[in-house]
Amino acid sequence: QVQVEESGGGLVQAGDSVMLSCVVSGRRTFDKYAMGWFRQVPGKEREERECVATINYSGDTTYYTDSVKGRFTISRDNAKNTVYLQMNNLKPEDTAVYYCGVSPFGGTTTDVYVDWGRGTQVTVSS
Repeated sequence: QVQVEESGGGLVQAGDSVMLSCVVSGRRTFDKYAMGWFRQVPGKEREERECVATINYSGDTTYYTDSVKGRFTISRDNAKNTVYLQMNNLKPEDTAVYYCGVSPFGGTTTDVYVDWGRGTQVTVSS
């Protein structure tokens, strides 16, 4: 059984930095999967989660949504079955529940992700 667990969220002030971690267990071929970080705000459905960043299986190709470019960095450690999201210079509009997804293909839509964690709340106060 595949388990995905995010951690590292919390309440921070604007301008602060936070690193989110996502550990995937139960997938022996973690290094064959793309990973993505998505965020969801109240009132939005799961399918409307915003793709924040993605990383391919080897870690050499990344994607960022425009609003986080230059502030967020996605990375992965395949030896630890872990993906990270370093978030710098946080803004109140970054407030959301952040979810980690596992995808055999990669992409920016939720439908190509087969495993999800329960999310971690990030709240940025002004």
